[in-house]
Amino acid sequence: MKDIKHNLLKFERAGEKDKNEILSLYRSVVGSEFCTWTEDYPCETDIEGDLSRDDLFCLRSPEGEIVGVISIDQDETVEKLPCWSRGLQPSAELSRLGVKPEYQNQGIARLLLQYGMEELRHQGKKSVHFLVCKTNRKAIRSYDKLHFDVVGECRMYGEDWWCYEKKL
Repeated sequence: MKDIKHNLLKFERAGEKDKNEILSLYRSVVGSEFCTWTEDYPCETDIEGDLSRDDLFCLRSPEGEIVGVISIDQDETVEKLPCWSRGLQPSAELSRLGVKPEYQNQGIARLLLQYGMEELRHQGKKSVHFLVCKTNRKAIRSYDKLHFDVVGECRMYGEDWWCYEKKL
């Protein structure tokens, strides 16, 4: 594990030049405890879609290494779930949050969420929502610390999910 100070990390939009490094990061967490990702998801197509909407963000070390990523997703299936609060619209989904294994357990995921929520505020969103696999205890602990509400549950993509939401 590499120790890193949060105040040295830089949150920024990812660019085309970051595609391979981000795909490599995604692949590095496949198979780790609690991870539902596979060799097929997230994939290059997901990265390209996020980049085309300008909705992919990364956290960089002082040396420029990407230590974590997060995207603002536009998944119509997720958006149509009935659990999202009507009074908190417009809303957006944060998704594909990943942290390089050597930087995990240092609060990087929470930092990515905080920066992602700040970006959504700047975009005029009233709330943020996302799905968390019910077996992902590590992610659930992070979201609990940030005071997200569980507003529903669903079964999608062959998994059972909690639906989390938070007013911005």
